[in-house]
Formats: sequence, C-alpha cells, structure tokens
Amino acid sequence: MWSYEKRLQYPIKISTPNAKLASYIISQYGGPDGELGASMRYLSQRFSAANPRVAGLLTDIGTEELAHLEMIGAIVRQLTKGLSAKELEAAGFAPYYIDHTAAVWPQAAGGVPFNACEFQCSGDAIADLVEDMAAEQKARKTYDNILRVVADPEVADPIRFLREREIVHFQRFGEALRLVQEELDSKNFYAFNPDFDCAFRNSKGNKPQTAK
Repeated sequence: MWSYEKRLQYPIKISTPNAKLASYIISQYGGPDGELGASMRYLSQRFSAANPRVAGLLTDIGTEELAHLEMIGAIVRQLTKGLSAKELEAAGFAPYYIDHTAAVWPQAAGGVPFNACEFQCSGDAIADLVEDMAAEQKARKTYDNILRVVADPEVADPIRFLREREIVHFQRFGEALRLVQEELDSKNFYAFNPDFDCAFRNSKGNKPQTAK
C-alpha cells in the first residue's frame, strides 16, 4: 500500500514556458530510458525477487521513480502551460498538440509512444539487476543530454536532482547484485535461475528462498 504526499520530491517552479524544451524533456516521461518504464520495471521485478532485501530495494526505488515521473510531468506541463496553438507550432510542438493539446502523454522525444516492451522482468535475479544498473546509467545519460541543451536554471535544477538520483540508484543496484552473487554458487551464478532452479545450493548451504 502506498501513501501519497501532496508535494513534489523536488520543487518545480518554471516562470518561462518553452515548448521546445518540453518536447525534449518529455522523453523522460515515456521514452525508452524514462521514468515510467523504470517504475514499472522495478515494481514488477520485485515480485520474483527471492531475496527480501532486494525485493525491498526494488519497491523503494520503483516508488521513487513514480515520484520522478510526477516531476517530469510537472516540468512538461509548466513548460507548455498558457502557450497558444501558434506558439506551440512555432516551437515544433504542433504534432503533439494535434493529438494531446497540452496534456502530458508518455512518449519519447522522437514521438514514439511508450511501450512496455522497453523493459524486461526475466525472473532471474542476475539478469534483472544487471538490466536495472544499465537502465539507471541510460537515464543518467539522457539527463546529461538534456542538461546540455537547457539554459534555464529553473528547468536545469530539478533535472540535475533527477540525474543525481539515477547515480544513487545505480550504486544501490550494484550493492544488490553483489548481495545476490554472494548467496549463489560461484561456479554457477551466470548459468542458472536462482529463483526456480532448486538443483543448486549456494556455498553456505542455504536453500533458495521463495518470493512472498
């Protein structure tokens, strides 16, 4: 169960609308390395995470990614709020405007709609955590790219915050990967699924745990 606090994780107050920037930043709402995919990835992977500490971490980070999704939505909305159709067209926002007016809808900067096939839940702790680490680095890279084209500090400050959180998540997933590897047979941890292959036991003689 979640408790929703009616405030953004980091304050966002943008004075100057800029639909061109909105068309870039929306990629972190529904793009291939965006916050929607990240939250769905982690909150889905947690169900098959046999280690309760890893499952808890996936829940924590997946929940925080929902807060990041809310932040990106707020940025996109504030960057387009109050602009006329002509102003949106002049900023190259017309194709989006035709379909969604100035609503916030999940798509990449290139216009490709969000697709759940952009993330995986394999049921294999090693495979999932390696994907999670890569996902955090790709999100950090996207925020780096956004910062290179953003001059407005009111936009750049929350983007920098989000970038820093991606680095923290990468580190936490790295810790989780080491934790899982320590529980597995060192000769086999790349070759079997620890959640379902009961033929193996870890070096400490523990039985594989079952996800709750």
